Amino acid sequence: MVYELVKLNTSLTFYGGVDEIGGNKILLQDRSTKIFLDFGMSFALKKQYYSLPFLSPRSEKSLQELGILPKLEGFYRFDDRAAEVDAVFLSHAHMDHSAYISFIKREIPVYCGETTKIILQALGEIRRAGLEFNVEDIVFKPFRTGDTITVDDLEIEPVHVDHSVPGAYGFIIHTSNGAVVYTGDFRAHGTKPEMTSDFVGKTREAEPVAVITEATNMTGASISSEIEVKNKLNRIVGQTSGLVLADFAYADVDRLNSFYRTAKKNGRCLTVSLRQAYMLKALRKDKHLSVPNLNDENILIFRKSKKRYRKWEKQIIEEYSDKIVDVFEVSKQQREIVLAMSFYDLEELVEIDPKAGSCYVLSASEPFNEEMEIDFERLVNWLRHYGLPQYHVHVSGHIMPLQLKNILKEINATKIFPIHTEHADLFAKFMEDLKSETLLVEKSKEYMVGV
Repeated sequence: MVYELVKLNTSLTFYGGVDEIGGNKILLQDRSTKIFLDFGMSFALKKQYYSLPFLSPRSEKSLQELGILPKLEGFYRFDDRAAEVDAVFLSHAHMDHSAYISFIKREIPVYCGETTKIILQALGEIRRAGLEFNVEDIVFKPFRTGDTITVDDLEIEPVHVDHSVPGAYGFIIHTSNGAVVYTGDFRAHGTKPEMTSDFVGKTREAEPVAVITEATNMTGASISSEIEVKNKLNRIVGQTSGLVLADFAYADVDRLNSFYRTAKKNGRCLTVSLRQAYMLKALRKDKHLSVPNLNDENILIFRKSKKRYRKWEKQIIEEYSDKIVDVFEVSKQQREIVLAMSFYDLEELVEIDPKAGSCYVLSASEPFNEEMEIDFERLVNWLRHYGLPQYHVHVSGHIMPLQLKNILKEINATKIFPIHTEHADLFAKFMEDLKSETLLVEKSKEYMVGV
């Protein structure tokens, strides 16, 4: 008689998010069940080898050779082996947590919040399908707080958390050796701190043997809130006599709402890009979200100057034809507009020609390369040329150190695994008076939990 050897212990292996902000890829194995918690792109590691667009990865082989994509068997669609991973769980839609699901076998289900599914599918339509982001044929299995998902021997409880993108979740994974908790990215100072409180409460009740936590803000923590952001924006816009240019993540609903309300209060129209308009339209499918209607009188849609428009762009232009403005109309209405403009749209300033008294508001994620690539030196050159002072008005999407310590004390897990940070050693010293044991994670090393 032949007996199959079954792994009785629960283990964690970290293939990303180690000594870096983002790139999270965490393999949890319990007995014969394997799941990944997030599978994101590492911006920091990519920048070590590539400079887009001229030097960019051409194949999975080059990404694996350089360690950007971990070498795993029975997981990738370019691997002929049978699937050896049972599921992927995404905490939220940011690319540093989700982009590399592009590579996984399509028979492996991807569990995520309903809003995350909406965002990723919209991005799949907006962005040209490429090597590092392609969600075509992905089997998404959406959930909401209160659901319990069973994957073979595991039970996974998703619980909402507050973050700088809607639809963010932490996970409580009930294993054969006790509960393992993954925070994803979270904060307690956003517009919905009660969500994070729900997560902490549920986590405490589970009496976890391990917690995997983000620890982004161990240096340079800046205490603020979305209410403070809105108040600052109102002061800036209220004093600006010309055009207000704004750069913020197009899926950051909290920030978009802050700019929209500020624009409206000051008698201006928030003018979003075609991309933001498409995302807004998609997000309105989620009845749990409060996002502006594109038909609102204080919303306009900016059409960039180019010869050809893609199918999704034509859809927006045709459906909201009375809302579309171009560089010439923006130039004429500078006092009446807050124009959402990314780093890659700066060429449009040549025709807009901002008047004296205009300004630029950077309201982007931190650090700049976590969700967007900004060549800061070139940005400053453009702003200097047009006499545009730059304001930085932002609130972090990540938990603050003292709040995090109080949360981890309350959860009281046996072990703490800090990731999504460049300062794990600082974190360990800061947390050394807790009862929990902090383990400094090494990439690709397997850690046993609950034993």
